[in-house]
Order: sequence, then structure tokens, then C-alpha cells
Amino acid sequence: MIRRVGKNLTVDTGAVPEASRELEADGCTVLRDVFTPAEVEALRRELDAVFASAPPERSRSDAVEFRYEMLNRSAAAQAAVGHPRILEVIEPLLGEDCHVIANTAWRNPPEFPGGPWHCDAGPHVPRPDGVPWDDRIPYPVFAIGAHLLLQDCEVGDGPTMVVPGSHRSGRLAPFDRITDPDLSYDGRPPVLLTGAAGDVSLFVSDCWHAGKSAGASGRGRYFLQVHYGRRDIAQRLRTTDVVNQLSAEAIGRADTSRARELVGLHPPYFYDG
Repeated sequence: MIRRVGKNLTVDTGAVPEASRELEADGCTVLRDVFTPAEVEALRRELDAVFASAPPERSRSDAVEFRYEMLNRSAAAQAAVGHPRILEVIEPLLGEDCHVIANTAWRNPPEFPGGPWHCDAGPHVPRPDGVPWDDRIPYPVFAIGAHLLLQDCEVGDGPTMVVPGSHRSGRLAPFDRITDPDLSYDGRPPVLLTGAAGDVSLFVSDCWHAGKSAGASGRGRYFLQVHYGRRDIAQRLRTTDVVNQLSAEAIGRADTSRARELVGLHPPYFYDG
């Protein structure tokens, strides 16, 4: 656990919610009944309106299923990302000045096919196989994903799966097992982050996680996804070609892909809206 002292970070040994400790140790947790039915309905209503009015934003096969930068498009989404019950859990891990780095609405269809095991833009502390983490050092967390469930998500609906403890591996999921539903780490099998509308599932971005394929009677998934990051991690609500800190002259002088990256013009990747 960490906290700010002036402009710097230090270890925090004070009391924190049990869910914060679960996130640090296991890499995932679920908060129950965070949002009321009325709040869920308000979110759905505003998100449905964005899906109806804003065209798909990427040339991906599943582009119709998501919309980016939701806190810019929905007052209900902006209020939701700052819910006190979420912040009290993530702030001990990311710092009390953490911020939203990405905010995407997802409506996956009933035939949701799931996806491969991956981690989001990590691991942030990579290391080779066979080098265990020293438990005397609190494991650093740089980004946390949250799924604010807007409809019930049970086993047959394709919930997110997480391999507990895998965020501490310092490695990506084995490439020869990225579609193996029984993938484990350190003897721990996957857990399913199921929940009811109004619940919030949280997972450390370095965790091996994947969407489970939906069953024959699946309802699909509807959730507001929020990625929270440490203050030092840049926001990714919009792509860098749209939002940057460069003059037109500096952009014009960046005439190679590496030169563009060096001045901050990155191609879209994890989190990027």
C-alpha cells in the first residue's frame, strides 16, 4: 500500500479495506451492490444513447460493441467512475491522486466468443521465469481495471476470468496456453468475476485475464469499463494524434515512426481511445 507525502510516495502501513488487500495479494476482487438499480438504469440509458448516436471508433471486427471516452459523453459515467466505494479500494494501491486513464462502454452479444489470456500493457515489472518476488517488498500496482456491471453476468454470460496471483509473475501468459481455460499460476486456477447489475469487479492490469466464452443461453455482457492509473501514467481517453502537447512545427519535424513516438505521438494500443 502507498500514499503521497508531498510530491513523493511512501509505504502506507495503516488500515485499508480488505478488498484492497485482496487486489494486492490476488490481483482481483468484486465489490457487491455498489450501484443502486436506479443508478444502473441511469447509466444504461445514457450509454445506450451514446451507442445510438456515436459511430464505431475502430476498424475492428468487434467495433460495434464498444465506445470510448465515456466520461466525456455521459454525466452518469463521470459520476460513476468516482464512486467512493471504488476509490477507497484502489487509492491505497495507486495513490490518492490516481486518475482515470481509459473509460469504455461494452455491450457484448449473447454469442460472446471470449478471448485469449493477456495482461493490459504490462507486466510493469517484467522478470524471467524462476525469479520469485521478494514478499518483503509490497508488489507495485500501476493500473487497475474495473467493470461496472450494468446487467447480471453469470457463468454462461462470458464473465471475465482472472488467474489469481499472476500479476506477481512478471511475465505474460504462456503463448502456447493463451486459449486454455484451465491456465493456472503457482497452482492457482482461474476465478470467474461473476456478479449482479450494480456490482464492480476489479483486477490489477498485470493479471492474466480473459473473457470467458458465453454459453448457449448466454445473455451477453453490458458494463462500463474504467482503467485507473497512478498519477505518473498518462491518460489515454483520446489518442495522441488528437490530444498532445506539441506544436504544429514539432509534429511536422517528426518524420519517422520513432521520431513520432519520441515526442509522444504513439499509435493506439492498450487503453487508447
